[in-house]
Amino acid sequence: MVSLDDAVIARLEKGGKRYEILVDPDLVDAWKDDPESVELDDLLATDEVWHDAKAGDRPTEEKLVGVFGTTDLEECVAKILTDGSVQLTTEQRKKMVSNKRAAIIAEIAMLAIDPKTKLPHPPQRIENALEEARFSVDPFIPVDKQVKSAVDEIRPLIPLSFTTVKLAFKIAGANYGSVLSLVREDVLREEWLPDGDWAFTVEVPAGMKIDYIAKVGKRAPDVVVKELD
Repeated sequence: MVSLDDAVIARLEKGGKRYEILVDPDLVDAWKDDPESVELDDLLATDEVWHDAKAGDRPTEEKLVGVFGTTDLEECVAKILTDGSVQLTTEQRKKMVSNKRAAIIAEIAMLAIDPKTKLPHPPQRIENALEEARFSVDPFIPVDKQVKSAVDEIRPLIPLSFTTVKLAFKIAGANYGSVLSLVREDVLREEWLPDGDWAFTVEVPAGMKIDYIAKVGKRAPDVVVKELD
């Protein structure tokens, strides 16, 4: 459990009231990428939803049910982190943005090449292009999602080439919701099979193939994957 000194406030405003939780800022990104990978006890500083965490003002159970439809802490936390905002200090935001920018640069350097030389771009060249494009890094959006936007921004400035692969997945229908939230932006085609399974196809950079399959596998252990020609 994160200490109160290191925690920050995540807040949802609804019906003229604030609903707050105290969270570890370093785990919010991981939670948004894969909620099941983060233990609730590690994410939270207190097992409470507050109207005002600093003043110790708690909502009634009736208020929680009215806003969240439940008093279950995990469901309330998910709603606040999905629809609300995280209140960072200036120093915390700078540090998280700096770390996320470095991760985005490293990812592009690993996955992209200069089509003329067939060699990777030096990280400094990518960083300079991001600065020239005035690319804005969000500390809470996963790296892989921001890499796509970053590449779109810097492609007019430096030549980039990616080798991609198409992957066909089949998962149990029961895992549809959790997997869809992970792959929605990448799905090229999808269909429901007669046995109730869900099949879908994505295209991803070749360097991300193993990690991508692993992420889907965490949410659908019975996944079947085939690389398409």
